[in-house]
Amino acid sequence: MDSAEITVVVSELLLIAFVLWYFFGERKAVAASTTESGVQEIKVTVKGGYSPDVIVVRQGKPVRLEFYRDETASCSEQVIFGDFGIAKNLPAFKSTAVELNPDKSGEFTFTCGMNMMRGKLIVNSP
Repeated sequence: MDSAEITVVVSELLLIAFVLWYFFGERKAVAASTTESGVQEIKVTVKGGYSPDVIVVRQGKPVRLEFYRDETASCSEQVIFGDFGIAKNLPAFKSTAVELNPDKSGEFTFTCGMNMMRGKLIVNSP
């Protein structure tokens, strides 16, 4: 192998490692803050994905997720919480509230309408 081939192989291995980390690596969980009225709130930016994409809330307390869609990509036009039976359209460059009341603990996935962008709602028992 000459130096050009070694460079290509090393570059490919680094790219594979980056892709594995990006899609399967550990994500930082963000806890929702509780308002005076007892509602757990958090703002989520939608731009090529969800930020934050792992949200921690408490079971039995109402939750309001404010999705701000900062793009026009067709994939992000909708957010779906399948376990809660919720599907909301997200207009571009506007905030849309998704409200739910998690009555059981666990991890629940939310996705875009095309199931390409994913996030996780972690509901902890009180």
